Amino acid sequence: MGTISHYKLGVVLGIGTVGTVYRAIDKLTGQDVAIKILLPQILDDSHIAHRFYREMSILEKLDHPHIVHYLTGGTAGGRPYYVMELVDAGSLKDQLTIHGHLPWEEACHFGIQICSALQHAHNHGIIHRDLKPSNLFMDESGDLKLGDFGIARDTHQVDLTDIGLTVGTYGYMSPEQICADTNISDKTDLYALGCLLYEMITGYQPFDGANFARIFDQHLNSDPPKIRDKVPDAPKELEAMIEQLMAKHPAQRPFNARYVQGFLQDLLEQKRGHPVQAIRKILGSSKARPSGLSPYGKHSWGTLIGLIAIIGLILAATFLLQHFIFE
Repeated sequence: MGTISHYKLGVVLGIGTVGTVYRAIDKLTGQDVAIKILLPQILDDSHIAHRFYREMSILEKLDHPHIVHYLTGGTAGGRPYYVMELVDAGSLKDQLTIHGHLPWEEACHFGIQICSALQHAHNHGIIHRDLKPSNLFMDESGDLKLGDFGIARDTHQVDLTDIGLTVGTYGYMSPEQICADTNISDKTDLYALGCLLYEMITGYQPFDGANFARIFDQHLNSDPPKIRDKVPDAPKELEAMIEQLMAKHPAQRPFNARYVQGFLQDLLEQKRGHPVQAIRKILGSSKARPSGLSPYGKHSWGTLIGLIAIIGLILAATFLLQHFIFE
């Protein structure tokens, strides 16, 4: 198959369980793209075909700088396909293979991007369910983009084909995912995020074993080895956050990906001594003012000027918080 619609196919970028991904060129615009096509040998499997179309539907809903961008889709020769942006500078898995592990600061930097992508997906009712290094692709600027939504769940739609199925990748599956809980939530992705941060920092998956049964047992019953035993310079606060992300019960994990994103951002800002921290302290102290005192005091000009300065700091802080923490 040399062409699909107005796309000229190039080299194969990867072959998965359900589809082949090709590098391609849009002959109308000259743009390099990637095209995923359903494998011909499973074309008659209605369950697999359904999942492929569902992945297309999910990607079409999402538009975020850290999620692989969906362009269009269709059918060629009876085989469904979809076109997405080309992200071909490797993956996070490649980086870990080359370097073994990453400095904790770099892990936090990538973690912020991943959290932003996850929160965008969760806001649209999408749970990825397969967060792992090989599904995080790197662009030419060195940023990560989350891809492969092949087993993602759209919580806004009922999908009877998924009920009672255990899906995911052994090393990153939450206890509720392993048990095929029907009430899977965004907290499942947070558990995988904890496993992913652990691996980025230490170079090892939190749980290991000769087979999936041993790994599953650890996910269900064991705590991971301490990060600081392997990487002493990792902040204890970061270790505690990862342990919270990997809590066995979903309710014990952080509230959402946005919270984790803010935590990681704050941790890096503290490391760099960024002025945002000082501004946040001012905000905190302004909220602690006793309710019986007027902010204007005796209405002196000095007090009024001070009040205007505080308001300016609050507005600046609000802008910075939105710029640095939110997606």
